[in-house]
Amino acid sequence: MAVDLDELLIKTSRTFALAIPLLPEPTRRAVSVAYLLFRIADTFEDATTWPRTERIAALHAFSKLIQEPPPRAGLAAATAQWLSRPPCAHDGYLELLRQTPEVVAELDTMTSGAREILIRHTVRTAEGMAGVVARADEAGNLRLASIQELKDYCYIVAGIVGELLTDCFLHDEPRLQAIAPVLHRNMAAFGEALQLVNILKDAGDDARDGRVYLPADVDRAEVFAIARRDLEQSFEYVAALQSASAPEGFLAFTALPARLAHQALSAIEQRGPGAKVPRAEVALLMEQLQSDLAAGRKLNASV
Repeated sequence: MAVDLDELLIKTSRTFALAIPLLPEPTRRAVSVAYLLFRIADTFEDATTWPRTERIAALHAFSKLIQEPPPRAGLAAATAQWLSRPPCAHDGYLELLRQTPEVVAELDTMTSGAREILIRHTVRTAEGMAGVVARADEAGNLRLASIQELKDYCYIVAGIVGELLTDCFLHDEPRLQAIAPVLHRNMAAFGEALQLVNILKDAGDDARDGRVYLPADVDRAEVFAIARRDLEQSFEYVAALQSASAPEGFLAFTALPARLAHQALSAIEQRGPGAKVPRAEVALLMEQLQSDLAAGRKLNASV
């Protein structure tokens, strides 16, 4: 049965459900599947109802199963096992988990190059997440102790996403190879920026679920400063795409999350954890982005 990727994106994401449809095909389909595969891994890492051993086992099993050739006979049985004791209470994440075999099957509709990119990076992040969970206590509670641990965590869950996206862009638009060094220099920071903003925003909820990503003895101002520097690199990434006349969808897809993160960081600084960019403001950001693209204006943080 065919899977409705757009519906699953809407049920499991806020920012990327807005950004991914801006991409042209075939990049849009590849990035949709990539996001959902990473979201499945995230669901196992964050499984609030599972102890550490179950989270690690699920991440290793998922990593192994997506590397198998079709029909991946063990995937349906593994999915049923995961759902027999749901890892969370989020309806959207559970719906995605139910459709894991169908989402993974989407890999087999892609070119060999795109499929290899998605599998390689999904395995990297799933195995990396298993390593993170292994550092938690038996119940799965995690507490990061330093800026370096925070940065290492952000790389595993988001920096690798930046690398995956860059590989997809270069695969689908080989003419962008001319700017590959700039993209490679900034791609991990782009992912780290978005993840740090989420961590700062969700600090209270994460702590209640046993996940303390912000080191206790580190001034929050230092984390905000790192996020600001990362966002500067994010806009360097977007600027490189713009200078190379990348497809408009690539520009919109990268500029929108960067601008939203920039606005969200300001909101968190002013109002504290939990602050979000209002939907009306998100709509205005999207309108401004379309206007900037139409006029050929530089896609920086200014809106």
